[in-house]
Amino acid sequence: MRVFVTGATGFIGAVVVRDLSRAGHGVLGLSRSERGAEALAAAGAEVHRGDLEDLDSLRAGAAAADGVIHLGFIHDFSRFHEVCEADRRAITAMGDALAGSGRPLVVTSGTGMGTRVPGRPSVEDHYDPGHPNPRAASEAAAEEVAARGVRVSVVRLPQVHDTEKQGLVTPAIEIARAKGVSAYVGDGLNRWPAVHVLDAAPVYRLALEKAPAGARYHAVAEEGVAARGIAEAIGRGLKIPVASLSPEEAAAHFGWMAMFMGWDMPASSELTRERLGWRPTQKAGMIEDLDNMNWSRT
Repeated sequence: MRVFVTGATGFIGAVVVRDLSRAGHGVLGLSRSERGAEALAAAGAEVHRGDLEDLDSLRAGAAAADGVIHLGFIHDFSRFHEVCEADRRAITAMGDALAGSGRPLVVTSGTGMGTRVPGRPSVEDHYDPGHPNPRAASEAAAEEVAARGVRVSVVRLPQVHDTEKQGLVTPAIEIARAKGVSAYVGDGLNRWPAVHVLDAAPVYRLALEKAPAGARYHAVAEEGVAARGIAEAIGRGLKIPVASLSPEEAAAHFGWMAMFMGWDMPASSELTRERLGWRPTQKAGMIEDLDNMNWSRT
C-alpha cells in the first residue's frame, strides 16, 4: 500500500514511517521544509511538499495514495482551540480526496475523548460529540468524512515517550527548569496514560490495515501514571524541589499548561488489544524513561 503520512518527520511520525516500511508499505511523507524532505528521503520515503494549512497539498497527497495516516498537528498549545480547528479543516480536506473510494484514513485524537465517567478509564467505544476539550474537533471531522463514505478510524494517543520526549511532560520539564521547582496540582494523584513511541507506531499501521469505518483505538500501555510521580521524576532529574500547588497557584505557575495539569485522565486499551491483536512490547514505562533521560543542558 502507498500511504500518505502527515507529520511524517515528527517524533511519532518518523517511527510510524519506519514501521510501515518494515511491513512492506510505501510511504509518501508530507514535509514543509528541505530538512524534512532530506530526512524522509534518507528513510526511503517519497516526499510530498506542503503543510497542514495548505489544504490543496493535503488533498493532492491523499489523492495520490492508497491510504492516509494523519499524525500531523500544529503543536502550539497556547492557541489550542485554534489549532484544533485547523486539524478539523485538514481532516475534511483529506476526506474530500478519499470520499467514496473505500481507501482508509487514520486520524489522531487524544485518549481523553473516551472519558465517560470521571475517575474511570476512558474507553475506545465512547464518543461524545459535545466533549468540552477542543480536540473533539478532530473526531467530529472524522465523523463528518465517514458520512461521505470514507473508511476513517481514530487512534487516540496518551503521553507518548522515550528518553528524549514525553508528550505534555516535555513542556512541563521546561517549565520546571525555568521556575526551579517541579510542581503538581493538589495531591498529585491525577493520572496520565502513557505509551512508548515504539509501541504507539504499530497501532497506526494495524488500524490502516484492519480498521472498519468508525473504529477507535487507544495506543495505551500504562493506564495511568500519577502526576506526583511524574513531578518527582522531573525533580530528581533536574535536582530541584518538588511542590504541590493549589489550582489557583497552578494557573500562574504553568501558564497555558495549567488546563491540563490537574486533569485525571486514565485510559484503557483493552478493546484495542482485542481487536487489533496489539501488545506493547517495550519494558520502559514513563517514569523509567524520565529517570534515564540525559538531563544535562547542551
